[in-house]
Amino acid sequence: MSRQLSTETIEVVKATVPALEQHGSAITKAMYARLFRDEHIKSLFNQANQGENGSQVHALAAAILGYAKNIENLGVLGPVVERIAHKHIGYHILPEHYPYVADALLAAIEDVLGDAATPAILSAWGEAYWFLADILKGRESALRDDIESRKGGWNGWRRFTVASKTKESEVVTSFVLEPTDGGRVIRHKPGQYLTFRLHLTDGTAVKRNYSISCGPNDERYRISVKREASGQGGSIHLHDNTEVGSVVEATPPAGDFFLPEEPTAPVVLLSGGVGLTPMVSMLEAIARNYPDLETHFVHGALNGSTHAMDKHVRSLAASRPRVNVTTFYSEPSPQDAAGLSHDHDGFITVDWLRSQTSFETSEFYLCGPKPFLRALVPALTAAGVSPDRVHYEFFGPSDGLIAA
Repeated sequence: MSRQLSTETIEVVKATVPALEQHGSAITKAMYARLFRDEHIKSLFNQANQGENGSQVHALAAAILGYAKNIENLGVLGPVVERIAHKHIGYHILPEHYPYVADALLAAIEDVLGDAATPAILSAWGEAYWFLADILKGRESALRDDIESRKGGWNGWRRFTVASKTKESEVVTSFVLEPTDGGRVIRHKPGQYLTFRLHLTDGTAVKRNYSISCGPNDERYRISVKREASGQGGSIHLHDNTEVGSVVEATPPAGDFFLPEEPTAPVVLLSGGVGLTPMVSMLEAIARNYPDLETHFVHGALNGSTHAMDKHVRSLAASRPRVNVTTFYSEPSPQDAAGLSHDHDGFITVDWLRSQTSFETSEFYLCGPKPFLRALVPALTAAGVSPDRVHYEFFGPSDGLIAA
């Protein structure tokens, strides 16, 4: 964009870095508290990520700090901007919502920093906020235009009917969703997610992201959802109260974690637990469109009772000799036996990957819980895999994901 931040604003924002390092989470916590006084703004957010120890508070604090540190070199923030823009598409956050955030952020800075929040600091951060907001709004507009221009595309919330419901394991259930209006769906990029607005039986509504677990097509989506007993109702509602014929609402596919349209390098799909869902989408796409691509589907589960979609995955690989499937159980049950129910006891390791895959040339895609990613992402890069060949997705805000 042609407009640039003033030199004075850049210097003032850079000077606030120490304060953000010390008080960043307090500022974002205060910001959300102010935002959520307005119910229509509060309803835009996934409340499961909020709260006193909510990961979104820390993720936003890290993003603001990163912005301040790199305000002279915003190119390094490109991946962060892309991720945020896709989240905004999912939650249907629109340009008219940005002023609410601006007001809440500046007021929170003043609340937390007190007299240290001088008029110069507030003015600089106001300018910096709107500069970044314009970048985000531009990217979101481009994404929406692209979605609406494609066959089956739509904007905002669309109603879907549950066409089938399948129990995949003791904890994971799949739901096949077809548009209630009878139209076609936009072909998602394998690895992307849908954002849902679920109306619970108590009259409240929650928003949740669930990865699409089928390959791209024109007619339907499938999501495969783990029942989270400690959650705030989304997965429980789907498991217990959503049946064939039920209607749910979703925004278009979004997310910057996906398989490229023309993969050429060998692919290693690494997943832990329900993190296999975007990997199954990728595997279906590979099996259909690139059956000769060297592919390793490597999955870690607790045991056979929690392991989902194994028969489906192995059926995809059965007639494709360049597609390999390997499973690890970290806590095998007495009914499990390596070589029968799964391939190996224990955890996926970089040493095993190095010995069994085209380690020097593969593109690595990872999805799973924080401990899974913390164990493998740094280990891959430490073993010499270039960071641009390591792609990962995490279900939720990625606050301190790798460093913590």
